[in-house]
This record gives sequence, structure tokens and C-alpha cells, in this order.
Amino acid sequence: MGRPVTLFTGQWADLPLEKLAQMASEWGYDGLELACWGDHFDVEEAAANPDYCKGRHELLAKYGLKVWAISNHLAGQLVLDLNNDARSDGFAPEDCAGDSEKKRAWAIENMKLTAKAAKNLGVGVVNGFTGSSIWHLIYSFPPVAPEDIEAGFKLLAEKWNPILDVFGECGVKFALEVHPTEIAFDLFSAQRAIEALDGRPEFGFNFDPSHLLWQFVDPVKFIEEFPDRIYHVHMKDAIVTLDGRSGILSSYLPFGDSRRGWDFRSLGRGGVNFEEIIRALNNINYQGPLSVEWEDSGMDREHGAKEACEFVKKIDFPPSEMAFDAQFEVE
Repeated sequence: MGRPVTLFTGQWADLPLEKLAQMASEWGYDGLELACWGDHFDVEEAAANPDYCKGRHELLAKYGLKVWAISNHLAGQLVLDLNNDARSDGFAPEDCAGDSEKKRAWAIENMKLTAKAAKNLGVGVVNGFTGSSIWHLIYSFPPVAPEDIEAGFKLLAEKWNPILDVFGECGVKFALEVHPTEIAFDLFSAQRAIEALDGRPEFGFNFDPSHLLWQFVDPVKFIEEFPDRIYHVHMKDAIVTLDGRSGILSSYLPFGDSRRGWDFRSLGRGGVNFEEIIRALNNINYQGPLSVEWEDSGMDREHGAKEACEFVKKIDFPPSEMAFDAQFEVE
């Protein structure tokens, strides 16, 4: 049996969890990666009430599903974001809206509760974002001093170490989805984030090849660079569509606009080489779930989710337990 194939519920939070669970089961998924928004997983309730967590398991089991990880991207984003402006007002309780620091304070406590919630649920990984106070400095004009970038990584340590302390106490790992707008968005910034946190084991990565691909970073190189810190895997595809007129920064054009220089695609329909990714995951002995994060503005999502499940189950394979030419060895 291959690795479990799960569906990340974040892009489906408009649906009640039970409805989505029924659909995912019919599509062939083994489980769900529960998002901590919508009605899918209530962090505060789960942290305080083990019976709530039992109820989540029972609901999933009703449809033959399990859970191996939860994800709290929205709260995590607020921890480091510089301004926490109106775009993220919906990420926090209504009484935080319009107040950047109130949102940040709520987010820090919510992420601590997420570790406790994960422990009560019996899962060992929380996926999410960290936010970044320096993402707006990605292009160095007006000139950016090295000290400005260093300050961003120091803030990562200042704000996230107390959160990660709780993760450590709970025996849960935090897996940052390496992603533009986060403190770590490619291989070198990921290494710098590890160093800023003194290499503490609670911090690792939710590997997502799509965000690396469109930056022209080889996703396999990322796996090879961080073999001990791939705590979770998102299966997600993207395509680069540069045509001489479009740019890789996407020209302020929304997802789905054909003029963009890149976009997300349903699995197997983009540019990610999943064959090599599976081989790299085998080489590091990754045994966790392969979680479909489905995003494709040009395709019906129910069609895409079913197709993606079938694709992942077909592309996954176990490593060999013997060399194919072992029978030719002469003693």
C-alpha cells in the first residue's frame, strides 16, 4: 500500500465538513488534511475539549477517512506580517478587524492553541504560514541594507520561538509551507529560517513543489537539501506560461487570467515532475501523507479533485528493497 492520499480542505471551507468528507470518500481519498477555518476544525474547541476531537475522528471514520495533519495558515500569516491590513481582517475574530497588533496577538495565542489541538486530535504535524515582515523588501530599491533583512529573521525568532516552545511541549511539529510572502520562500531563505531558529526540530517544512517551480527552483533540490525537515507534502501543480509579453511576477493579473506568466494547474496538467519528486521522497524515506492542495481556476473543482486523487495514487510507488542486479553478484 502506498502513502495515504489526503485532500487539504482549505479551498473547500465553503462546504460543511461532513459534506466534503462524503465527497472525498467517493473520490477515493484516504483522509483529509483539516483546515482550521470554516467548520472543519475549531482550534479553541479542540484545544479545550478532547471530546470535540473524538467527534472529528468519528465523522471522518463514517466515510472511511483519517486525518494525519491539520493546517492553520491564516492565523500563522498574522504572526509576522508587517501591517496585517484589511486584506486579512477575515483571518481573525471580528473584534480584531482593523487593528494590526490585536490581530497579531490573537494569532500568536491561536497558534499555541493549535499545537494543543493537534495533540488532542492525535496528529503530529501542523502545517501553515509564518508571515513575513520583510517580504515587501524582496526587490532592493529603495536600497535595502543587510541589517533590514536580518531584522526580519530576528523577528521570526522573537515571535515564533515561544510558539514553537508549545509545539515542543506537545510533541507536535510545525511545517511551514515555503511560499512567496512567507519568511522562507525558496531554498536559501528556508536555510536562513532554520538558522534563525537555531535549528530547533519543531520547525520544518510542508513541501509544496508548485511554488518552487514557478520561481525556477527545482523542487527535488529542496527535498535533497532538507531531508530531515520534510514533515508533510502537498501535491500541487503549476505551469509557467511566459510568452515574451508576460512576466513571472504576473503583472497584477488575477489567477486564471490567460495573460499571466504562471498559474496553478490540476495535478499532472502543469510543469511539476512528480515522478522525480516521488523518487526523492523515497530516497529520504518520507512515509507521511501526500496531500492534494487543489487549485485550478480553469477547471471544475469536483472534477479536478477526483482526477487529482487518481493521479497521485497512480504516480506514487514504494522504493525498491533490493538492487535489480543483485542476482548477478558473484560470491
